[in-house]
Amino acid sequence: MGLENGGHTVPEDAAPLAAFGYELGVLKRIRRAGWWHAGVRDPESVAEHSTRVAQLAAVLAAEEGADPARAALLGLWHDSQETRTGDLPHTTNGYLTKPDPRQITADQTAELPERSREMIRGAVDEYETRETTEALCAKDADRLEMLLQAVEYRDIGVQRVDAWIDSARAELKTATAQRIAEAAINASPLTWRGA
Repeated sequence: MGLENGGHTVPEDAAPLAAFGYELGVLKRIRRAGWWHAGVRDPESVAEHSTRVAQLAAVLAAEEGADPARAALLGLWHDSQETRTGDLPHTTNGYLTKPDPRQITADQTAELPERSREMIRGAVDEYETRETTEALCAKDADRLEMLLQAVEYRDIGVQRVDAWIDSARAELKTATAQRIAEAAINASPLTWRGA
């Protein structure tokens, strides 16, 4: 059975998936708010951050002997709840109670078909629980991405990023992420060009 839409029949499960696709698009417009405190005028979006997190999670997992595809999936979904909350910088701690990402994800996916709903909820739960190597790699990728972004901002003249670099380094758990962080803070963001 489908829904009638402008003379076309749309399968019932397609409409919620399309709506969720539009919701995920909001992540392209939400800026990573903490960077405004450092003086960054136009910080990267949550979607931009999440892309590099997923990529780094795969690399970390490969180096740590875990499943790169699973780690990337966890990294991809780790901030998807911010369509509903926005990006909350750490300065909100003490004023706001951080919402449970699993509850937000449950609400976001309530109308999705079962397979999609369970895949997303499972990924978010695994990331939040951090009991697997893939989840540890995904969380480290989140921290490492922030460190890389801070170094990139510093390289273009933003001066007040040391706190972001220091906090990211202090929280890294995997040996691979720790090694990458050490290399990153001592290298130019243009090293990859041979510069």
